[in-house]
Amino acid sequence: MTVNRQMLRSGPTRATPVAAAKDFAASAIRLPWPVKFYLLMIYLPIEFNAGPMRMTGIRMMLILMIVPMLINLLRGKYGPVIVTDILFFLFCPWAIYTLSINNPDQAISFGGSVAVEFFGGYLLARAYIRSEETFIAMAKGLFFVIFMTLPFALFESQTGRALIPETINKLPFFFSLDDFYNELAGVRLGLERAQVIFAHPIHYGLFCSTAFALALMGFKGVYSNAFRYLVSFQVALGVFLSLSSGALLPMVIQIGLIVWAVMLKQVKARWLILLGLASVAYVVVDALSNRTPMQVFMSYATFSPHNAYWRALIFEWGMKNVWANPIVGLGLNEWVRPWFMHSGSMDNFWLLNAVRYGIPGFLLMAIGYAIPFIKIAFRRIDEASLLWQLRRAWTITLFGLALSLSTVDVWGTMFSFVAFILGSGIWMLTAQPSEVGAAATSEPEPERKIGWSRGQLARETADGASPYTRFSQSRTPPADRPQGPAKRRR
Repeated sequence: MTVNRQMLRSGPTRATPVAAAKDFAASAIRLPWPVKFYLLMIYLPIEFNAGPMRMTGIRMMLILMIVPMLINLLRGKYGPVIVTDILFFLFCPWAIYTLSINNPDQAISFGGSVAVEFFGGYLLARAYIRSEETFIAMAKGLFFVIFMTLPFALFESQTGRALIPETINKLPFFFSLDDFYNELAGVRLGLERAQVIFAHPIHYGLFCSTAFALALMGFKGVYSNAFRYLVSFQVALGVFLSLSSGALLPMVIQIGLIVWAVMLKQVKARWLILLGLASVAYVVVDALSNRTPMQVFMSYATFSPHNAYWRALIFEWGMKNVWANPIVGLGLNEWVRPWFMHSGSMDNFWLLNAVRYGIPGFLLMAIGYAIPFIKIAFRRIDEASLLWQLRRAWTITLFGLALSLSTVDVWGTMFSFVAFILGSGIWMLTAQPSEVGAAATSEPEPERKIGWSRGQLARETADGASPYTRFSQSRTPPADRPQGPAKRRR
């Protein structure tokens, strides 16, 4: 475990639970290399041709790793196989099968890339993010990527030029994302929309939004308030620079849920109360409005009435296409719509999958997303633990993301990242709070004098580490020593 150098230099120090939790978090910077490379390939959207196939760095990485990870999953190396594993795995051959009927010439190329990016992204997180330490390290890596993109986002908001893809396009043998033509989209609030490292500005904003609750809530008590607020501001700035309502929506939802959680923190049934209120609101809107609740929701989830009307039309005609082709969908073929809807873009991820792969394809994906979310959200966890904080931040993130995906579509890197974020929390289904993690939200103990030498401190850390972390040497601590580093003293 990484030892706080200041503690070693200063000798006697204050052994508070919060300090122990901060030292625990500092040790979590060792992110598994596949996850590091995955985040690096998000930051560097390199593409190249491999024969007739267009490859990305993420796609190539997942092609090489997906079979070994699948074998290890079946062997139980990532814990027991869960329903989501099965549903997401079945989605892949089903997508290829429906495309072989509707678009046989693209069944392998397009269907294979969808399978690799989606199931591969999920498996990568499922395999390598399996503890509080690695989850914290993943979140810190995500914060770092967002921080490194902000100068480019600010530049693009003034010029409309995405510098990272531009630079990659100048390299031999490589190319990058197509430029999003800001002049065609129009200037919003006097700024150009920033795509930075993604295929569309919406994707950049959505990517940034997934870090908001993690920064503001997940690290409470582990990092200083100044650090959390600074990271949250950076995340919010990235979301804003996308100038997309589809990206702002999940952050607004996260803020609302955070405020609700703080206001009703003493009420055990606060989330059931919120669910009940949402159900009542749905019924009331359905009864009093001449529009469906979904159409009303979309009207408040867009920048303009025009966009709201357009998305309502997409939903209406999209559902007509779903019921007309309920089993195998339409594949990549044009969907039926009014003559004045010239664009075939469908700004609804869940609806698009139902149209493209039929109702079975939609159910495989949606149920696979919902089951772990519900189980983890309603699992009983000690509130005085870091695991509880991380769980709450992750579920708030996933909830906001799910609602936002009903107003936007994602593909390529962002499609894979959605599955990655879901997979990053699967370990919470069975994890137990570590003692250092539990210290993160507890009150500091009275000051105690500690006079460890470097060697003694190393032995204490090895012998007394939490039995639920990778630092544990034994699940039975010495009988003459209180269990857990947060309680140790000479």
